[in-house]
Amino acid sequence: MAAVQSRPMRLGKLPARILAPWAALLLGAAVPAGAADIKALRIWEGPDYTRAVFDVSGPLDYKLFELSDPGRIVIDVKDGRIVEGLGAPAAKGMLKAVRIGKQGKSDARIVLDLGAEVRPKSFLLPPAEKLGYRLVVDLYPKQKPAPVKTVKQVLPGEPRPVVIAIDAGHGGEDPGARGATGTHEKNITLQVARELKRQIDREPGMTAILTRDGDYYVKREDRYRKAREARADLFVSIHADACPGSCETARGSSVWVLSTRGASSEAARRLADRENRADLIGGVSLDDKEDSLAAVLLDLQQGATMDASNAVADHVLVALRQIGPTHRRQVERANFVVLRSPDVPSILVETAFISNPAEEKRLNDAVHREKLAGAILDGARNYFRMMPPQGTWFAANADKFRPSRHVVGRGETLAIIAERHGTTAGKLRSANKLASDALRVGDVLDIPAG
Repeated sequence: MAAVQSRPMRLGKLPARILAPWAALLLGAAVPAGAADIKALRIWEGPDYTRAVFDVSGPLDYKLFELSDPGRIVIDVKDGRIVEGLGAPAAKGMLKAVRIGKQGKSDARIVLDLGAEVRPKSFLLPPAEKLGYRLVVDLYPKQKPAPVKTVKQVLPGEPRPVVIAIDAGHGGEDPGARGATGTHEKNITLQVARELKRQIDREPGMTAILTRDGDYYVKREDRYRKAREARADLFVSIHADACPGSCETARGSSVWVLSTRGASSEAARRLADRENRADLIGGVSLDDKEDSLAAVLLDLQQGATMDASNAVADHVLVALRQIGPTHRRQVERANFVVLRSPDVPSILVETAFISNPAEEKRLNDAVHREKLAGAILDGARNYFRMMPPQGTWFAANADKFRPSRHVVGRGETLAIIAERHGTTAGKLRSANKLASDALRVGDVLDIPAG
């Protein structure tokens, strides 16, 4: 990428064909502001778009427009000042080069040289965490790239593998939580996600996809959309928790599922959004259904999905308990956007408290990350052995995973037996069709696989 220029740049006289649609191309907005310093520039390259982020000293007035032959984006910043020593990073994605200089007597001009036709989008971000104001310019390709096949293909009639979508939380301009020694959550989540994919892809009857495989940001809605497009059987979002303030002693993994409130809001949104109604939800299209029937179908599908999410979360929590402390002894619930898929069972795993120095150190250890990924895999595998999706390798090999049995002894409770066999009381009740937790000495219980 070309070095930053400090001399004035002239673009020449604009032809009428460019001046006419200027208003339509004006993506920047006028924000009441004074002089603004342009302090730093970062570029993030993702598979779907390229993002340029300018650190600025405060709110600014700017105008953004496009020029062609050659293609470029021009951003004029009113009363913009370029901080001495500002450098331009190497070219990435759809950006060939970035040039920054003066425009007139008091304005700054930023020129983004393009390597392809793009649809630009720009916005100003307010301060957040330790970041100040940022001017963000996203470049989307005008022609959407063809989707890459990432799931193992099977011959007709053969059992298919179970597909697990793994979501590495945060990324790019969103670093997530920060540890005491500077570890960024976004890096830990990607390392755990890659390790989990590696282990899953070695398992018979299982395959995995990643929602992101690099240091770039993916919108939360796009994360579970990628899982649905891959027809995933499970969505696992990986995070590293942080305790605000000075509570550095908080520790342990946790597993989360969607709250009923989150499910209700997502259902309402989908029923109101005609584009979403046309989606396949559990194999049923809602676009041609009356509102009352569509609501019933969606409610039934979401109920089944949330039951499956709870079940797999229980298994994963039990497996995580085998390698270290958990923050809570039960699965937790929250209105996380990434868990809102109506037809893909979804869980969120907080691997540890990155704000705890001891746990931050473990998260930076490859051996510990391997154990974390192994525990998540163990929980998912145990769930699919017990509840194999139709047409999968697990369903075709169900006889291999028949549950073992346990004879109830004196003083044993359902919780004690569940802990001993690495399962949960709820799973024992379900597997044995128990109406309560009451047991008698000599009772024989079927133990779910795993």
